[in-house]
Amino acid sequence: MSRIATTFANLKSNNKTGLVTFITAGDPGPDATVPLMHALVEGGADILELGVPFSDPMAEGPVIQRACERALKFNVGIHDVFGYVRQFRETNQTTPVVLMGYANPIERIGSAAFIEAAQAAGADGAIVVDYPPEECEQFAAAMRAAGLDLIFLLAPTSTEERIAQVAKVGGGFSYYVSLKGVTGAGNIDTEQVAERLAAIRQHVKLPIGVGFGIRDGATAKAVAKVADAVVIGSRIIQEIENAPEGGAVDAVRSFTTGIRAALDA
Repeated sequence: MSRIATTFANLKSNNKTGLVTFITAGDPGPDATVPLMHALVEGGADILELGVPFSDPMAEGPVIQRACERALKFNVGIHDVFGYVRQFRETNQTTPVVLMGYANPIERIGSAAFIEAAQAAGADGAIVVDYPPEECEQFAAAMRAAGLDLIFLLAPTSTEERIAQVAKVGGGFSYYVSLKGVTGAGNIDTEQVAERLAAIRQHVKLPIGVGFGIRDGATAKAVAKVADAVVIGSRIIQEIENAPEGGAVDAVRSFTTGIRAALDA
């Protein structure tokens, strides 16, 4: 089994909800990325999403936009991201790492080169926000052939046809966007999430992670009652932003520990 499948199988056998955490590679500086990845795992994260910095992150709210801007000031690009994953793998061979970003950097180096480099670095999959599932069956097949999962977003507005297509081509897990809007905005209606997940599960048999709007332990615990995993990104970036100089790793570890405790309580 893939690292992602193994992780979810272990979570299920232990009756636990997964914690998926996001940071932007290169934020707040290039040297911080790998220590932050390890801190997230030490705090209890089960799967890491590593954002590829991009100049026009259209699905992101202002918090992750700022993270991309900070990383791009250091000229952090997709090849640097592969390097961070390789470095992380030197001491962690078990925690799945999912690369998250947009089509442009992949198209620039070519999809075959992206897949080869991601596999060689030790990544486990990718979320490409602006790759419609109806238009990338070939890319999804190439990812699968390399042992990588292509993970798709589903939203409150996703049609039954879109959900069925994601079930057909997606791998690893499906990422349900709990809000209409960008990352970090609004408050989650957990009853509405539960209703939508029930409908999605009519088609999608993969585990489902829920993100966009989970900001604290109480919300995470509420979402965990209906989801296989909770996904937290913007709130972690805020911890990085608000930490004193040199304090981001400790702040992220502490925050993640609190979320994990709430999920396990």
